[in-house]
Amino acid sequence: MPLVERTIEPKHLCRGALPDGVTNELECVTNSTLAAIIKQLGGLSRHAEDIFGELFNEANIFYMRMNSLQERVDLLAVKVTQLDSTVEEVSLQDINMRKAFKSSTIQDQQVVSRNSIPNPVMELYQRCDKPPPLNILTPYRDDKKDGLKFYTDPSYFFILWKEKMLQATENKRKEKRRQKVLQTTKDTKIHDSIFLQRWPFKSKQKHTEDPTREVKKVRKARNRRQEWNVMAYDKEFRPDTRLTPSPYHGMSSEGSLSPDR
Repeated sequence: MPLVERTIEPKHLCRGALPDGVTNELECVTNSTLAAIIKQLGGLSRHAEDIFGELFNEANIFYMRMNSLQERVDLLAVKVTQLDSTVEEVSLQDINMRKAFKSSTIQDQQVVSRNSIPNPVMELYQRCDKPPPLNILTPYRDDKKDGLKFYTDPSYFFILWKEKMLQATENKRKEKRRQKVLQTTKDTKIHDSIFLQRWPFKSKQKHTEDPTREVKKVRKARNRRQEWNVMAYDKEFRPDTRLTPSPYHGMSSEGSLSPDR
């Protein structure tokens, strides 16, 4: 919905009801039309005064800024003309030790506020109807919310802007965290690939059994101690070598065979 800043009234010159008891209607309409034209000219002159006043304020601000900029340029020109590279030598260390330039320009704040509202907009605001007194119903609400805010809420746009800014900040934080995780994963993969290139692992080959292959019997390991213990027996008491000797047959606590057992 567009907001008309300046309007010239009355809009209609010849529309209107004639008063009762008028003998000459044409003369009455002509006079009312001339009066409406005079009102329009008065409104036009008032708006022109506001426009030129705003232009004067903007031009004055622009002049002050240009004057400040000209003074800075003049000081800089004087310093530049005084410098002589053949006489004064400036080392790189001195340049790095100098403080960086910092602007002293004051930033404009609260540009859109009640004090900066133009006069025509303030007049429109003053002519508007007041909101209904819904705040008297606030004590009867269970949620304890202001009843007038359901009809009009001046802080709605600020709250909406604040939520969007907080959401944008949270999105940036999540994006940074995701980029950090991706970078860490990428570095890990690069490290693993370099490690594998330097120390390659041999892949395990799967051996398949061949049914036609001859299976060889593995000879058991000889136990010299047990053989000497058996030879300590007489021939009639020696166990049969064709049978598998029991590991605890005739074994004593010292690990030798006892003839008593």
